[in-house]
Amino acid sequence: MMHLNAFLQGIGQLSVLLDFDLTGHPVDGPLPDVGAGTEGGQSRFDMIVTMARREDLTIRQLAARFAASRGHHLVVGTPGDIADEMQAWFESGGADGFNLMPLLLPESLADFVELVVPELQRRGIFRTEYTATTLRGHYGLARPAAVRAALA
Repeated sequence: MMHLNAFLQGIGQLSVLLDFDLTGHPVDGPLPDVGAGTEGGQSRFDMIVTMARREDLTIRQLAARFAASRGHHLVVGTPGDIADEMQAWFESGGADGFNLMPLLLPESLADFVELVVPELQRRGIFRTEYTATTLRGHYGLARPAAVRAALA
């Protein structure tokens, strides 16, 4: 069962993304006719409405998805399932990196690091060590001349 605050957050996020106040509509009913959306967030609007209609989701179910994923792609499963999804996106060119948005901190992040990262490393798609001690060094970037002169 979804926590009340998470549910209200999900309803709030949906209302903002759809530019439509959902608070007066039955939560166990379908998404009402929300109009055409706004020009600025049209792709997100279309994705939400299409998902709700295609999967016959109630407002409550849609809010639950958005409370958990904040409107982003959500992957749930075993460490292998999650690694499969990330590998597929990476190898198809659909992603060159990932932003993690753990539901609970630090627990969910620790689970990812302890369970998924080793699986990605076994597959050879996540490093096992860094090649340098700084981000600049890792990317092979030279120190800017102004910085070298100031340090001299």
